[in-house]
Amino acid sequence: MSALRSIKSLAPLLDRVLVQRIKADTKTAGGIFLPETAVKELNEAKVLAVGPGAFDKDGKRIAMGVTAGDRVLIPQFGGSPIKVGDEEFSLFRDHE
Repeated sequence: MSALRSIKSLAPLLDRVLVQRIKADTKTAGGIFLPETAVKELNEAKVLAVGPGAFDKDGKRIAMGVTAGDRVLIPQFGGSPIKVGDEEFSLFRDHE
């Protein structure tokens, strides 16, 4: 629980988006538990925090495409990994 409190104090800058990957189910609908090796990593994540947006060439702020609480698809690779305690998070740019 302390990891969650400290990650919420992070505020992404410009067009950065802080996400946490949603974990795949390890149990089937019938109740069978799957081994970790059989479970694929999902490309779905929950947006925890967003920056205020980048600036265009005229100095006007570009609105972000997502808001905190959204569920988004993220690239398989990329982003900046952040680990706080046992929790893993990623920082992406809005256009990613």
